[in-house]
Order: sequence, then structure tokens, then C-alpha cells
Amino acid sequence: MSSFSRPSLSTSTLRPLARLHRPLVWYAGSMVALALVSAVGVVVDDRILVGVPIWTKPLKFSVSLFAYALSLAWMLSFLAPLSRAHRIGWWAGTVVAVTGAGEMVLVTLQVIRGTQSHFNQETPFDAALFQTMGATIAVLWFASLAIAVLLLRARILDRATAWAVRLSSLIALAGSAVGFLMVGPTPDQLAVDDSPIIGAHSVGVPDGGPSMTLTGWSTTGGDLRVPHFFGMHALQLLPLLLLVLTALAPRFARLADERFRLRVTLTAAGMYAATFALLTWQALRGQALFSPDGATLAAAGAIALLGAAATALPLRTPSPAPAPAPAPSEEVPA
Repeated sequence: MSSFSRPSLSTSTLRPLARLHRPLVWYAGSMVALALVSAVGVVVDDRILVGVPIWTKPLKFSVSLFAYALSLAWMLSFLAPLSRAHRIGWWAGTVVAVTGAGEMVLVTLQVIRGTQSHFNQETPFDAALFQTMGATIAVLWFASLAIAVLLLRARILDRATAWAVRLSSLIALAGSAVGFLMVGPTPDQLAVDDSPIIGAHSVGVPDGGPSMTLTGWSTTGGDLRVPHFFGMHALQLLPLLLLVLTALAPRFARLADERFRLRVTLTAAGMYAATFALLTWQALRGQALFSPDGATLAAAGAIALLGAAATALPLRTPSPAPAPAPAPSEEVPA
């Protein structure tokens, strides 16, 4: 028998699809509906807010949260059915769905009212809405933390899948936490009494300046939305990498080795985490994504070199050869 087996998409990587967390799936479906409404709003509503069409924010949020909710629903399916961890995970996932839906209701309400949802302190009502949004996000983050802890303790047969799920959930938590860096007042806001806006996405420049067409990220200063987005979507990208490796395994014998897939997964997670840290550092120093200084470029080069070396190592390490079949026993003549 071979010392390793060829995986397929019907193995433990995809089997939990039959047990998706229903509240998160419903939440993901509601985000699809909101994305469609927001897309129509971008086309038919000519209002501009903070330099972009007013429906841009709910459109971007709903697409992002759709992917986030489905990924969490899939990951929760790895918890053993009827176990205590499964019950805790179900409630934690439901909290994520409810608080995430509440967040989007408030964002959409402010769009309808024609005013800014995040950082808005212009009226007591606006301030109360933003404080409520902050509370819902904090609850969502701690519920996601509980899910990450459960996944760290979950017994998942395929080790590559296990670590893709665990590490991507931890990186996504760190990416989500970047949002908390946005709520502090900027130096310009501190210089003004009773500023109507407290907090910003950008660093070193005011929000609403020159920005990228699709993302809205600043092109003249740092933007904390870059690491926020990149970190949160580790939840999809790292498991997606593993699914691709698993799908290609029948064609490439090397990918059928579970230990090889595990090494590639750990290397990719390490590079992803390092890149996330670099993007956060770059944004906090007030640099636009595509205007890095020498220190940023040097750090990016170091990540690329270390990642290439770590990737080459498992490629050069030979896979274990299949065990030879036992020789047929010779019959002894009577």
C-alpha cells in the first residue's frame, strides 16, 4: 500500500459542505440581495459622499461580508456534530450573523439619510448610531475569536486542511482588528473643537481625497482599509489555495502527499501573515499602497525571498516512494 493517498474534492476538505451553518448562509444570502440593491443605487443615485458614490460602501461591505459569512459557515462544519464545541460554534456563528446584519442595516440607513455612517458625530442620533455600530462590531469580533479557538481545538483529519482553516481564521481576526485603529481622532480632528467626524480610514491625509477607482483606497497617503481587507480575506484565500492543490493532486503525484500540502499551506500562511503585517506598517506610516519607500520595498523583498526559499525546500525534498508490493508466495510442491 502507498505511504500516502491521493486526495480528491470529495474528501474531508469538502465533505462539511453538507453541514453549513444555516444562519450564516441566510446572512450571506441577504448580503447578495443588498449587493444587488447597492449596485442599482450606484447607477441611479447621483449623490456623492466622501468622494465616492454614496452606495459604494454598502456595495463593498455586502460583497466582502458575503464571502466572510460563507467561509465561516464552511469552517464551522468541521466541528464534530452534537459535540459541545459544535453547540458553542453554532451560537457564535449565529451571533456573527445577527451582529453583521445589524451593522449593515445601520450602514444602509445612513446611506438612505444621505450621511456618513462611520466616524459620524455630527448629531446625537448619528453619534448613537456609530456607537451602536462599534458595539456590534466588537461583539462580532469576539464571536469570531470564539470560533477561531474552537477551530484550533477541532480534530480535522487532513492536517493541511486543519492548518489552513486555523491560520486563516487567526489572520482574519487580526485583519478585522485593524478596524479598531480607525476610530481614534486624527491630529486635524483634535485641533478642531466638536469635530463632526472622529476617526478616519486614511493616515496622513483626509478621507475623501484622490483614491483608487474600485476600492476607494487613498492614492496619496496611508489607508488602513488595505490591511483590513487583506487580512480579513485570508479566510477565503488560504483555504482556496488548499482546494486548488487538492484538485490538482490527481494530475501531479507530488500534491497527493499530505505532508507536502501541509508544508505549502504553512509557507503560504506565513507569507500571508508577513504581508499583512507589512501592509499595516506601511499604512500607519502614511504611505499609499503603490507608493512604498525603500524600507517598505526592502521588507517586501525579504518576504518574497524567504517565501521563495521556504517554497523551494519542500519541492526539493523527495516524496516518499510507494511501498513495494509483497512478493507472491511460492508454492512448495508436495
